[in-house]
Amino acid sequence: MCTRRYVLLGALALSANLVAAAAHADQLADIRKKGEIVFGVLGTDEPNSFIDPKTRQLVGYEIDIATAVAKKIGVKPVFKQMSVSSRIPELQQGHVDVLAATLTHNKERESQVDFALTHFVTGSKVMVRAGSGIGALPQLAGKKVVTVRGGTQETNIRKAVPSAEVVTFENTQQAFQALRQGKGVAYVNDESSLLADYGKLGAAAKGFTILPTSIGIESIALGLRKGEKNLKAVVDETLRGLEASGAAEQLFNKWYGPGTRPNIAKRTFKISTDKI
Repeated sequence: MCTRRYVLLGALALSANLVAAAAHADQLADIRKKGEIVFGVLGTDEPNSFIDPKTRQLVGYEIDIATAVAKKIGVKPVFKQMSVSSRIPELQQGHVDVLAATLTHNKERESQVDFALTHFVTGSKVMVRAGSGIGALPQLAGKKVVTVRGGTQETNIRKAVPSAEVVTFENTQQAFQALRQGKGVAYVNDESSLLADYGKLGAAAKGFTILPTSIGIESIALGLRKGEKNLKAVVDETLRGLEASGAAEQLFNKWYGPGTRPNIAKRTFKISTDKI
């Protein structure tokens, strides 16, 4: 009787271990098996990921990086749009495989997701209405400031000007539109995206100015589920390859360099580390 009991318990333990192993199957192997990799993207953050008005297709700096990762793995890239605040939950719940959604790598998020090599470095800055009389961050005290909900920009402005009245929107396009409509005197975004927004204003740009002070340095990286070492290895290998071949520099110039809306004169970073 005791022998049977031990055999039964052993069988149950083995079954439980097999179930646990299956539940923690290698994500990279799963991606190869299904023949596609699903990237979570914003789709509203030019020039990282946005809808081309002519083709109605998603394009951008992070779209190109994601496509390179898919090519390296040998699968089809699929893009799923999401909000800033839903990015990490969507990844954790398995609705997407990787985040290519202007995700800032910071210490707080390291307990939630793993990060690939940093593929962009920027800073948070503030655009103000020229008629507001605001020329420095302290003057935002008690003023209405708009930004995107759930992003590091919201945290940065609350730290920089604790008494500012921060109003958040679902995406950067809505926040930028709110500034233009006079629903706030200032708008906070990553500097690179802020420059792209500024470039859209055309003749109306004279009515706005970007304050010189940065309120935070942002290291942008692809986000992965915790513990997926094989997937992270191939993603990082792809990024290192882009840097070594010169393709990373070309992508920067294509989306951020001279003549683009952000019109950044020179890339000041290299793709080399996942440390911050």
